[in-house]
Amino acid sequence: MSRARNVTVDVACTVIALLVALTAATSGLDNGVLSDGRLVVSGLVTVPAVALLWWRRAHPVGVALLLLAPAAITDMAGGAAAIAVFTVAVHRPLRTALWVGAAHFVAPIPLSILYRDPDLQIIGANTAGLAIIAIVVAWGTAVRTRRELIATLRERATRAEAEAEQRAEMLRGLERERIAREMHDVLAHRISLISLHAGALEIRADLTRVQVAEAGGTIRASAHQAMEELREILGVLRTSSSDDLRPRQDLGDLDELVGEARRAGMAVALDNRVDDPASLPPAVNRTAFRLVQEGLTNARKHAPGEEVSVLLDRNGEDELRVRLRNRLPAAPVTPALPGARSGLVGLAERVALAGGRLEHGPRRAATGPEFKLEARLPWKK
Repeated sequence: MSRARNVTVDVACTVIALLVALTAATSGLDNGVLSDGRLVVSGLVTVPAVALLWWRRAHPVGVALLLLAPAAITDMAGGAAAIAVFTVAVHRPLRTALWVGAAHFVAPIPLSILYRDPDLQIIGANTAGLAIIAIVVAWGTAVRTRRELIATLRERATRAEAEAEQRAEMLRGLERERIAREMHDVLAHRISLISLHAGALEIRADLTRVQVAEAGGTIRASAHQAMEELREILGVLRTSSSDDLRPRQDLGDLDELVGEARRAGMAVALDNRVDDPASLPPAVNRTAFRLVQEGLTNARKHAPGEEVSVLLDRNGEDELRVRLRNRLPAAPVTPALPGARSGLVGLAERVALAGGRLEHGPRRAATGPEFKLEARLPWKK
């Protein structure tokens, strides 16, 4: 509540308390209950009681207890006492408001006996006082309950807004991870091809001019294709279309992918037994393509010169099996291009999101140690 509104309410309470005091004084003079001497004493008691109301918000119980004395001396302080009890009900628990209200009901009883109202008598006057106290406590409790409800709703709204912001930030983080994975999958393949051809130009001094020109053309075409794919990803970001975030590369482009690898000098044995890739769920179709792409890129970096066998088939459990194998070199190879060392981690996450499972690592085979990368993806949605 603003300071200006507090001042306005305090002024209004002061005016109401003074009007009640004036009404009680007029009524007491008319029915003879209030003499001139008592009027002076009552006025001297009532003015400080009304002034105390300006501190009722900071000390509601204390002000209400101090007003018990004026309420026990004169009816003219009844308005100030009622406002003090109302304030207690607004700012304190119901139990506190009830015992303060009970004290203010009991305090004026001796006064009603000593100065009996000829119209209401003792029972009528105290019944009216009890009704006023009950109404004031109930009204104050209702105001307090409403304020607590509004505060709770505001807190919930603030919490919901904060949670929505956290959720949005989390989604933005997941989207950035998707973009990072996509750029890794798309560009690592192209850049590894460029590195392979550039390395051949560096170490092969016996190449003819035609062969050098062909290698240069391949490097230029791979760089151009990498730029095109990067531009496609960034273009999707500008349009904010998350459904189209991934370039439309799937198993339908597998022959082109393997052809590029072979033209770069890799020995790739492809055994594709998937006759209708379109029957696969789109996410599985793209994941299988990315898995082959990442597998060829890793083999080119870590096992150059070794043949890579690629198998895609459907097993009896309605799963798509994607398997890549290549022999391990006799000595560890330092890749020509540094990597983020997150390709297999990203693949495992991608396969898991598609509902499949991934196995990878070195193993012993009949022809010697080899590296195996195998995923099983659900054929149906």
